[in-house]
Amino acid sequence: MDQKKINETLRNNVAILSKHTDDELRMMPTATLTQLPSVEDVKRIVSLIKSIVFSDYFHKRQPDEELRAYQIGVSMEELYRLLRQQIARGLQFCEDCAESDVLCAGEELALQFIDALPEIKRLLYTDIQAMFDNDPAAETYGEVIFCYPVVNTMTHYRVAHKLHEMQVPVIPRIITEQAHSKTGIDIHPGAQIGEYFSIDHGTGVVIGETSIIGNHVTLYQGVTLGAKSFKYDEQGNMLNVPRHPIIEDNVTIYSNASILGRITIGHDSVIGGNIWLTHSVPPYSRILQSKAVDVSFQDGLGI
Repeated sequence: MDQKKINETLRNNVAILSKHTDDELRMMPTATLTQLPSVEDVKRIVSLIKSIVFSDYFHKRQPDEELRAYQIGVSMEELYRLLRQQIARGLQFCEDCAESDVLCAGEELALQFIDALPEIKRLLYTDIQAMFDNDPAAETYGEVIFCYPVVNTMTHYRVAHKLHEMQVPVIPRIITEQAHSKTGIDIHPGAQIGEYFSIDHGTGVVIGETSIIGNHVTLYQGVTLGAKSFKYDEQGNMLNVPRHPIIEDNVTIYSNASILGRITIGHDSVIGGNIWLTHSVPPYSRILQSKAVDVSFQDGLGI
């Protein structure tokens, strides 16, 4: 092919694509001085947190505590540097944040997050214990930490949830979607999940933004904690109101069950596989599928 034609085609399309379209400008944050978040740097943040929380597993093992402290300290310095930068970049998407203040806010929020790391570590070890206790195939804790997708998922979720509580925009969703793409487990960072939480197998699990999950809850693959319907304001805009289930303590939900709407599953209940549940059930319930039910859906009900 003629090189002149190739060059002309490239130049023409570069000229077109380098101009901001109306849609592009509409979807961009108003801040212009700071770079946007880096997906790779956010991934590095989670990797550093894993090396700090599970130091013996995802870092060179150091039996000597002084060497261990030095190693964790090096990771902590890099973590702080990346956190303050990426939080600041995420704050560009906050309408109430002045562009001149995001760097200072990023430093303060990064330190606030680092102060929360000991509690995040404690919660993650309860999740590991729950997974080990609930799966007879797990022979060692190391097997759970190295191999089970729930550990990777919950590390991402617990980190993202704390950032979500701190009202950091965008970054929490990047973090949970990285776990989603890797494990097939989709947990919104806004969901509230207690301690000793386990997901066996995991693929296809969906936990919506306003879900509330108590302690010692176990889910199996394909479980959906979703919304049944959505509410709108007078202008037709979708409202972000509580719309996902509340799961109380000591509940087990088996594979492919769909629990929909702002309903409550009482403590110490068992929900069988392939159940479609849209009403609350009291504590100590046993909900099992007895026969096929033909149900029609109207007015946008469903997921």
